[in-house]
Amino acid sequence: MDENQGHSAPLSGTEHSATPPGAEAAAGIPTQFSAHNIFIGKDGLRPGWRLFVFLLIFGTLALVLGFCIRHVLPTSMRKSKSIWLPMFGEAAVLLAAAIPTLLMARIEKRPAADYGLPSRMAFGKSFWAGVVWGIVALSALLFAIDGLGDFILGGLVLHGARLVKFAFFWGVFFLIVGFFEEILFRGYALFTLTKGIGFWPAALMLSGFFGAIHLFNPGETLIGGLAAGLIGLFFCLTIRRTGTLWFAIGMHASWDWAESYLYSVPDSGTPTPGHLLNSSFHGSRWITGGSVGPEGSVLVLLLVVLLWIIFDRIYPKAKYPAESIGDNGALVT
Repeated sequence: MDENQGHSAPLSGTEHSATPPGAEAAAGIPTQFSAHNIFIGKDGLRPGWRLFVFLLIFGTLALVLGFCIRHVLPTSMRKSKSIWLPMFGEAAVLLAAAIPTLLMARIEKRPAADYGLPSRMAFGKSFWAGVVWGIVALSALLFAIDGLGDFILGGLVLHGARLVKFAFFWGVFFLIVGFFEEILFRGYALFTLTKGIGFWPAALMLSGFFGAIHLFNPGETLIGGLAAGLIGLFFCLTIRRTGTLWFAIGMHASWDWAESYLYSVPDSGTPTPGHLLNSSFHGSRWITGGSVGPEGSVLVLLLVVLLWIIFDRIYPKAKYPAESIGDNGALVT
């Protein structure tokens, strides 16, 4: 496994030549810590503050766009709880995440592709590989629960044109969700924190936050939050090894689509209207995830370990961030 390596600064002089405490200030030499140093480093504004600016813009835009949706959409749509409401909501937060990403790219004078979404790879091989991984992984999880006798697949609920319509609707919806969550948690944020503290510390921090956010979902459990965090960490591995967000977006979207529509089970505690099957769980909630759905099952923890091992073998070389990786795949320090 690749990892960042730190280097300690060489010691100079001897023990007897050490400068007495306070001598720098007495001699008029600037001290190491100052208000300027808190905000500015050798490359300009420090990564933590850049991330703060990014999140501040995102939060402001999300609030403004959310306010607009609540006051622009027809009252009848809002009162009827139309399935278009969450679609508009997800599109709004995706826009709120995309705008500061592009803005920060312009401010930092770098291509937005550096944050993990090169346009030349849009919906290419990496994306579709992720789609396949997501469906296969979710299927394996549910088949394992079924093998323990705790899952009933059920019969078809939708037929004809409605089957195709809802399959397409939820496909678009979860693609937007995948774009939003990957851009927000593993786009600019991951790139910038990597600059400050290294890739894996940044990945652990953001994945922990990603899992904690899921605890606010209806009926979510600690196991569900932990599982979400571990899945987020796995997505970080896919970014590290493929060099982009495209695999993670494809897997994220197809996992949610297969969970909510194809197999028709709750997704992080939220059942989806317009689902395909009349599926149901019964038995221990430790195995089924209970009202949370399969993401709350302890089997997810084993699944993530298995996915990590397989992915590590198929994609052995680190490719992200590109400017920190040498031609042989080793980190440039």
